[in-house]
Amino acid sequence: MLLWVPAAQAVRAPDHKKVVGPGECAECHKQETEIWKATTHYKTFSRLPRKKLAKKISKAMGFKRIKSGSLCLTCHFTSQVVKEKEKPTAGISCESCHSAGKDWLKRHSEYSGKKKETESPAEAEKRWADAEKAGMIRPRLIYNLTKNCYSCHVVPEEKLVNTGGHPAGSPFELVSWSQGEIRHNTWHNGGKKNDGANKERQRELYTVGTAVELETALRALARATTKARYAVTMAKRVQIAKLRMKRLARATGIAELAGIVNAAETARLTLNNDKELDAAADEVSALAQKFAEAYSGADLAAVDPFLPSEKAYKGEVSVAKGK
Repeated sequence: MLLWVPAAQAVRAPDHKKVVGPGECAECHKQETEIWKATTHYKTFSRLPRKKLAKKISKAMGFKRIKSGSLCLTCHFTSQVVKEKEKPTAGISCESCHSAGKDWLKRHSEYSGKKKETESPAEAEKRWADAEKAGMIRPRLIYNLTKNCYSCHVVPEEKLVNTGGHPAGSPFELVSWSQGEIRHNTWHNGGKKNDGANKERQRELYTVGTAVELETALRALARATTKARYAVTMAKRVQIAKLRMKRLARATGIAELAGIVNAAETARLTLNNDKELDAAADEVSALAQKFAEAYSGADLAAVDPFLPSEKAYKGEVSVAKGK
C-alpha cells in the first residue's frame, strides 16, 4: 500500500491544529528529549531569529518577524494552536519527523489498556497498526520519514532562494545526517546507550534517501520559472541523485532501482516543464515505496561501498543518561 499520495506541492509542515508539542512526548521519551535538546534542531528556536543571514533573508522576503506568519515556520519551527492562534512553540521537534500527534499519541502509548509487560504481541501489533493508520510515522516507515527530511533540506521554494537569498538546499545525505547529533536510538535500552543504525538499516537509509532526494529535486525543479540559482541548483541536484541511483541500480541489480533511473530520465530538466517532471517524480515515488516494502537491508550488501564513513556523520553523538 502506498502511504504517500504523490503530489506537485511545496514543503509541507505538520498540521499545527493537531500538534501536541514536544512536552507531551517527553513524558515517556525522557532520554530522547534530552538528546534532542543538544541538537541544532532544538536550538534553532532561539538561535535562528538572531542570525544575520536569517534576518537578511527575512527582510528580502518582506517578513515582519521570522516567528510570525513567515515561510520560515514551515521548516525551522514546530507550531501549534495557542489561545486560538498558530504560534511557534519549539524548533524542529518530534512531530516535524513523526507527524502531528493528536490523532495517534494516546493510542501508540496505551499498551492496549495494560502494562507493557502484559500486552500480548498481537495486541501490540494492532496498537502500532492503529497508530500508523492515524498518521504516526514510525522509523520503520522509512519512505515516509525520509520524505519529511528531504522536503525541508532540499528547500523547494523558488522565491525563497532567488529573492530571499536562502541557500538552495543543504548538502544533505540521510545516513551521515541521521547518525550524528540527530541519533536518538535509546528507547529499547532504557537510555543506557545511543547506538548507531546497524549496517542493514544504513543500507536502507542510503538507498531510500537517494530515491527520495531524486523525487524531491524533480518536484522542486518542476516549480522553477526562471533560469536563476534555484533552477540551476535543483537541476544539478537531480543529476547528482540520478547518478547515485544509477550506481546503486547497477550494483544491486534491483529492478525497482533501475526503474527509478528510467523514470527520471524521461523528464527534460528544463523550465516550465512541470508535467514531465511531476510525472517522473510520481513514478520515482511509487517505485521507491515499492522498493521499501519489498526489500530489507539484508538484501542490500552491494550498497556497502557507497555508505558514508563515521567521519562524515553530522555533529557529535549525544550520550543519553540512564534512568
